[in-house]
Amino acid sequence: MLSFVMSWLAWLGLAVLITAIAAITGIKPKGTRHVAHTRLMGVARLALVAILIIFAYLAFRARSGG
Repeated sequence: MLSFVMSWLAWLGLAVLITAIAAITGIKPKGTRHVAHTRLMGVARLALVAILIIFAYLAFRARSGG
């Protein structure tokens, strides 16, 4: 039976996705400090890409059975 209620894991995944998009694009609320083009944000983006590559590799290995 198809359930329309999302599990806590799905909600957590959605929150992580929204946070990652906000971090990559540099979206910020009014009145906060600008960090979108700083060195720290560049390192954070690099770390995010590295984690994404690792997870993609693990998913590929799990799918291929190796």
